[in-house]
Amino acid sequence: MSEEIAKISYNGNTYDMPVVTGSEGETGINISKLRGQSGLITLDPGFKNTGSTTSSITFINGEAGVLNYRGYSIEDLAEKADFMEVAYLLINGELPNAGQLDDWEKKVSYHTLVHEDIKKILDAFPAKSHPMGQLGAVINALSTYYPEALDTDRDQEAKDLTMTRMLAKMTTLCSWIYKNTQGHPYMYPQTKYGYVENFLYMTFGHRTEEYVPDPVVIDAVDKLLILHADHEQNCSTSTVKIVGSSKANLYSSIAAGVAALWGPLHGGANQAVIEMLENIKKDGGGMQKWIDKAKDKSDPFRLMGFGHRVYKNFDPRAKVIKKAADDVLDKLGISDPVLELAKELEQKALNDDYFIARKLFPNVDFYSGIIYRALGFPMEFFTVLFALGRLPGWIAQWKEVNDLSLPIGRPRQIYTGPQSRPFVAVKDR
Repeated sequence: MSEEIAKISYNGNTYDMPVVTGSEGETGINISKLRGQSGLITLDPGFKNTGSTTSSITFINGEAGVLNYRGYSIEDLAEKADFMEVAYLLINGELPNAGQLDDWEKKVSYHTLVHEDIKKILDAFPAKSHPMGQLGAVINALSTYYPEALDTDRDQEAKDLTMTRMLAKMTTLCSWIYKNTQGHPYMYPQTKYGYVENFLYMTFGHRTEEYVPDPVVIDAVDKLLILHADHEQNCSTSTVKIVGSSKANLYSSIAAGVAALWGPLHGGANQAVIEMLENIKKDGGGMQKWIDKAKDKSDPFRLMGFGHRVYKNFDPRAKVIKKAADDVLDKLGISDPVLELAKELEQKALNDDYFIARKLFPNVDFYSGIIYRALGFPMEFFTVLFALGRLPGWIAQWKEVNDLSLPIGRPRQIYTGPQSRPFVAVKDR
């Protein structure tokens, strides 16, 4: 923490506000006492320039294209670790040693089974109900099967068990939702499989035949989950954190994060990529026409999956996942005109001076949409996969709220409605 002071002057008075400096050199003004001293609050629509908390989990430098989890670069983690190591890192603060990792994997594997009544909940949904609606509901329902989790002030061992259960059961819930949308019988987890392999087995396996996930597919999905595992104080993470600040249990807090992620402005970007490519295909597949439309400032069309609101140079996650996307397409040998259009669009954009000058490079959503389509997932399921990857980050952020005993979130507002006025009886209105 810094000893520096920022001065805010208003109406002839000056107020001293401490400057806070983070471990990566980020600075911010702590205005938590501003209203008490001056009566003023700050106004920041969308909280784009407001730090709601200090956090030791994830660091982003959008200008430099940096994404670190607990100090480790996303590039190193995606190349050298697997998703279970990264989940342990985010939730517990350090990478596990060999013994800790083995114990962690066994615990998570042990808790992958869910109560049989979850089937009844899923069966009650309409046949065409959205997978994210199902996911939020069944996660919230977990709190009714583990009522002890409602007490968030329990000892650490009990809280650790809740977090392990949430992580473990997510693969089963997601795969069962997929099976439900397909009208197929549910598959049960196998303790012989790892986290990602088990998810693929339960999702694409059938009771009538043996299914062995392809190592190339396992690696690609594992990397995608790592790349999505946390992304600082985004909309869904902030939702988890503010709900958790009320002492809400982990399951309901995660369900709130699912609801936030469901919004198309947050979790729907990779789906939007495929929808765009589908529209280009329906138009005849002439890619140059759409490139020209994207360059035309008077045209409302925008290329989905290019550039990023946080990363102003390049998305570090896209560099990692591009190779995995190429590997999946090569290994599976899929003939899909939409994916062919994706490859054509990628090459045109990467070699076009207009996009290069504006740093409009393909982002992680572009490549993740390609991979998910190649694997056979329907578009409406893409956001469920996003939630599966983001879960360790949500858990870590919820844990941080509880560990730091942060105050309940309660943003202020500037009221712009009618001034006080007398009530008029209905006969006189």
